[in-house]
Amino acid sequence: MALSRRTLLGLAVGVPASAALAACGSSGPGKSGGATYWYLNGQPQEGVRAGAVDAFNKAHPKEQIKDTTFQNDAYKTKIKTSIGAGKAPTIIWGWGGGTLRTYVEAGQVEDLTTWFGEHSELKKSLFPSSFAAATVNGKIYAMPVETVQPIILYYNRKVFDQVGVEPPKSWDDIMALVPRFNAKGIAPFSLGGQSRWTNMMWLEFLFDRIGGSELFQAITEGEKNAWSNPDAIAALTKVQELVKAHGFVKGFSSITADSNADQALLYTGRAAMMLHGAWSYGIQQADGGDFVSSGSLGYMTFPPVEGGKGDPSDTVGNPAQYLSISSKASAEQKKVAKDFFATGVLQDEEVKQWIDNGSVPIRLGTEKLLAASKNADFLQFTYDIASKAKVFGQSWDQALSPTAAETLLDNIVKLFQLSVSPQQFADKLNAVTST
Repeated sequence: MALSRRTLLGLAVGVPASAALAACGSSGPGKSGGATYWYLNGQPQEGVRAGAVDAFNKAHPKEQIKDTTFQNDAYKTKIKTSIGAGKAPTIIWGWGGGTLRTYVEAGQVEDLTTWFGEHSELKKSLFPSSFAAATVNGKIYAMPVETVQPIILYYNRKVFDQVGVEPPKSWDDIMALVPRFNAKGIAPFSLGGQSRWTNMMWLEFLFDRIGGSELFQAITEGEKNAWSNPDAIAALTKVQELVKAHGFVKGFSSITADSNADQALLYTGRAAMMLHGAWSYGIQQADGGDFVSSGSLGYMTFPPVEGGKGDPSDTVGNPAQYLSISSKASAEQKKVAKDFFATGVLQDEEVKQWIDNGSVPIRLGTEKLLAASKNADFLQFTYDIASKAKVFGQSWDQALSPTAAETLLDNIVKLFQLSVSPQQFADKLNAVTST
């Protein structure tokens, strides 16, 4: 069943994201008429994406974009199968990295290098760091869009005050906090473990903090036996120690991130902390009543691990989101898509909306707008993380090839359920990621 964006917007007003079902749109690219565009639903991000399309359609009556929305997990499956079957939308929303590389190698997306050469001012207006995940073999195949999304450690200040503890400054602090919260019947960490990529964020930070950016990079580049590096085994072991200490909410492996149930555990005080993307701030602001406006939400970057080699300023996450153009689209559709990239993406109104939602757009020169926002503190915090990180590692499920990423996500579930040992996990990943 395909749900139109407007139906979903109607569903989403005053309703948690769980009420907006995953769209199962069967519309292919279509050889005539306007361009097609699929992207993620869920507020507040969906409204900004929809607004950009509506503004473009109004300004270009002869160039129309038809949009369809999907839940995160459903979209990842749908877009890969549609592209593989030659039925991709004109404009392909994604995260760049390894998935983009597979599209490029199969000749499924347009080379935009020359187009960016002709639009050099546009290229210069975006965060330079956003282009790495859009580039394959020195050529650009995607337009960086939307916002920079480092992974952040959020905490509920009220709960910390209630238990009489301070935010963690190290991994040892995290482990010491776990029994304190459990003793009060509060889950130390919320986790939507059924979505799998949420568990991955823990591994990414531990690999970086223990082994440094070199280990993180070795994983991304598929170096032989990188997963069984002693620092990697140490990181995998620490995750299991946290699970064994009841660090995560009971039943975490049946909680989904798409439903925002993990977010609700934090803002209702049933969990003390949560590791999640920068986008989480906007969700908590929209769904959490006065949780954000009352100053109850705390946030910090992931703390160092004692004796680790990592630079505490390093971060992981999404350097941007990315739009590619299907090579199977008609010449007319490709022109519409490129016009949308040039005049419909990251325009002033969209930039303002991202900032109002607590996000940092990847357009340069927004510092004054960020400072004037009601979310100024969080936005400056996010901007500083993204701009000052010596290394901004891309999330592994996007940086790795789709095959390796799927093996990673499947085995992360087993790691968190304690059904594989760190060494067994490493062996399985080495088998699919070594070049």
